[in-house]
Amino acid sequence: MSFKDKVIFISGASSGIGAAAAIEFAKQGGSVVINGRNETKLKNVYEQCKVYSKNIHVIKADISKDEEAKAAINDTIKVFKKLDVLVNNAGLARLGSILDGNLLGSFDQIMPTNVRAAMNLTALAAPHLIKTKGNIINISSIAGSTTPILPPFISYCVSKAALDQFSRCSALELSEFGIRVNTISPGPVTTDFQENAGIENILATRKIPTALKRVSESIEIADLILFLASDKAKGITGSNYISDNGCLISK
Repeated sequence: MSFKDKVIFISGASSGIGAAAAIEFAKQGGSVVINGRNETKLKNVYEQCKVYSKNIHVIKADISKDEEAKAAINDTIKVFKKLDVLVNNAGLARLGSILDGNLLGSFDQIMPTNVRAAMNLTALAAPHLIKTKGNIINISSIAGSTTPILPPFISYCVSKAALDQFSRCSALELSEFGIRVNTISPGPVTTDFQENAGIENILATRKIPTALKRVSESIEIADLILFLASDKAKGITGSNYISDNGCLISK
């Protein structure tokens, strides 16, 4: 797969799945926009991408804020003149359950990034993707289609279920213009997501079973992102690809 002459915007690209995808797109000759909030981590990903591609652009922005999301897309077009692929990868988790008193607090913290930002970036990017017949990949989770492993993860599960439905709806609306929209739902993946969310201690007490008895690395999800973004998947839209090592069938 070659992404030469393709421009790819990746939110949440400072670490984990987003960073791995940025590096893999760079390896395939893509012009990659890496977006995130942690400047130190973004610089690290930038240096790794630059080994493979000269066209790497860093945008430090909190895309949960409308004005910063708009500026990020505008900056992308200013630098590269077009957009071919949007990867809505940014996401976070916060704890809260019905009975612990933190349900709405966790919901209010999660939804702006996990759902609203993806919806906003999609709307901002769509006019540019129409011109290139581009495509969108939304990074969801198996949490969107199953009950939480522990009650405090309710809001996270709700956010991913909402993202899944938005993906289907946007795939239908944008199909008229040749834009494909697909979703990837990973199971457990070795990243710093749990540490960033402050939930690593809780997860350490709850072993998540997988049929294959393994946990994925970020590169595995990145490979799937590249496939869906490529012409090899030109007939695929409105689909949700699960990569969970058989986690769902083990429950």
